[in-house]
Amino acid sequence: MSDRRHVVLVDTYTPTRLLAPRFRALGYRCVRVQSTPEPPPLFASDQVRHDDYVASVVHDGDVAATVEAVAAFDPVAVVPGGEVGVEFCDLLSERLGTPTANGTSLSAARRDKHTMVETIKRAGLRGARQLRVADADELADWHRDLGGRVVIKPLRSAGGDGVSFCDTPAESVRAYRALLGSRDIFAGRNDSVVAQEYLPGTEYMVNTVSRDGRHHVCDIWKTTRINANGITDLCDALRLIASDEKEVPALTAYAGRVLDALGIRHGPAHVEIRMTPDGPCLVEVGARIAGGDIPYYASLGIGESQIDWTVDAYVRPERFHERCGRPYEVRRFCAMVAMVSPYEGTLREYRGAEEIRALESLHDMKLLVKPQGRLRRTVDDLSYPVIVTLMDPSDEVVARDIGTIRYLDGPGFYDVEPEPARAGHAGACTW
Repeated sequence: MSDRRHVVLVDTYTPTRLLAPRFRALGYRCVRVQSTPEPPPLFASDQVRHDDYVASVVHDGDVAATVEAVAAFDPVAVVPGGEVGVEFCDLLSERLGTPTANGTSLSAARRDKHTMVETIKRAGLRGARQLRVADADELADWHRDLGGRVVIKPLRSAGGDGVSFCDTPAESVRAYRALLGSRDIFAGRNDSVVAQEYLPGTEYMVNTVSRDGRHHVCDIWKTTRINANGITDLCDALRLIASDEKEVPALTAYAGRVLDALGIRHGPAHVEIRMTPDGPCLVEVGARIAGGDIPYYASLGIGESQIDWTVDAYVRPERFHERCGRPYEVRRFCAMVAMVSPYEGTLREYRGAEEIRALESLHDMKLLVKPQGRLRRTVDDLSYPVIVTLMDPSDEVVARDIGTIRYLDGPGFYDVEPEPARAGHAGACTW
């Protein structure tokens, strides 16, 4: 049936919508696999561009049947399209014997945040002190012995979903009890929870693509954080940094060792690292392309992105290996700045929006909540009302405009018909 020009993409939703067109541009036919009978709630409203695919296979739980359906296309590669599909992509690629399979032996370590950190520590890398929580008393005792701030999070979610920063054992226990038994953004049940030591320092996002165990850094983003709405370390901006920044060598070396430890020899990865006073330490890894339109904006700033490198890694390995390891060059500096709503209620309008639209480095301004829409207090990556993207050849211009946005944001920016506020959870930045 096949001319060996098919590529299978597992769980391509909005964040990875650009993958299929890139493969198609090189003459490959794309087959979409959905690893769950229904899309996760986070992507329930996604409009998949079916014209990008010659076929779509929905996995209903029968692995043998799904493997048989996909094998009929004799694919040259099986590519993860998002976090929820990482493990099923591993399974499919292993069963089909594609040359870029990472295998299933470390699949759990690429999704389960507790197993992930324990795996890198066994490889000799620094990782957070942590506990897979069995009961409230154990957690309270562990926090008391550890001291300081603790991070409570689901094992397998994303987007800051359910993450809390807790300064006392009582706070940790409350966060644990709130999470246990709840559903994450992918509709999975939180049957277990991980507690980790809080890592001080700046958080970076290192986006990579690998082939045959060689790792290429496509782009690195520096995050900034604020305390707002009762949330500690709320991520409010990402900023593309140059490849010659002083932190880059340490980040690159550490990220590469993390990928090795987790068995990510092929394909994209999104590595979140805290640069602590004692050096780099892992927050978490996604064995997939970065979310939040980061690849799109990276391509505007650099000229190419994880999307381009991923396509090369899977179907043009010679080109990948020829260029692998070359430092990226920033042509235009970029930042994504999130507005932080202090209110719940119906939005009448944004006051000062025109001042933001007049900024010198403005590239676009996405209203995730439009006038007459329901505004939420911003407590995680899923509740930003507005994302402003800045782009300019001058890093200083971008930095100045970030500061201006932070000055304009706040209670006076929102004209709202208020309603009672709800308590929220803290969010790790997983754009």
